[in-house]
Amino acid sequence: MINPHKPTLNFDKVEPASLKHKAYVALQKAIIELDFEPGQLLKKSELCKTFGISRTPLTEAIALLVQDGLVEVVPQAGTYVARFSIDELKEGAFIREALEVAAIKELANSITKQNLVELRRNLRLQKAYIDDQDIQGFYNLDSQFHSIILDATGFKKLSRLSDTAWMNVNRVRRLLLPVPGRVDATFVEHQKIFTALEKKDVNLSERVLREHLGKLMTYVAPLEKDHPEYFLLN
Repeated sequence: MINPHKPTLNFDKVEPASLKHKAYVALQKAIIELDFEPGQLLKKSELCKTFGISRTPLTEAIALLVQDGLVEVVPQAGTYVARFSIDELKEGAFIREALEVAAIKELANSITKQNLVELRRNLRLQKAYIDDQDIQGFYNLDSQFHSIILDATGFKKLSRLSDTAWMNVNRVRRLLLPVPGRVDATFVEHQKIFTALEKKDVNLSERVLREHLGKLMTYVAPLEKDHPEYFLLN
């Protein structure tokens, strides 16, 4: 079991919006952070009670989560957190790599001192969280590191497109980071990306980024073997 504790649903911390949107954001966050396991039944009555809302906005929120690929509604059976699909993970990883490689090639020639300051600060914080053995904190900084690169291109929609494609991949990455040595290896890979950008070396930046992102699926295969209950049958 991933999280034996009761899921944390931060409904009240969501910015003011419709009840549907607040439920959607809270559930999306809880699912991505693995507070709900892949394949776990979502009990609507309990969620309505937790959020203090009726079934209508909850049902509308769940419909959005179905569109995200995070939830599956099985007629006459119930609503479940979606299991991982290897094909969808490959597709998400492919789209993310295509977007981020294009971004780093654009950025390598024009990266600013401020961009480098932000990346360097992020790396220092990554090291601090590693030293504190705070995997959750490191995970957040890992995501932020890549967002800095995407946002630095100046293309406002790029990060959102990447996050959408990467949504299910983000779930599986949370299972991978606790793998012994993976956090340290990820940090070293981030350092290589930073060094390449600092040198304004386009080819090196592209190569080290591809190597970094390309390792994901090699870690997923043993994960599928160890936790088949989290994956759809081929």
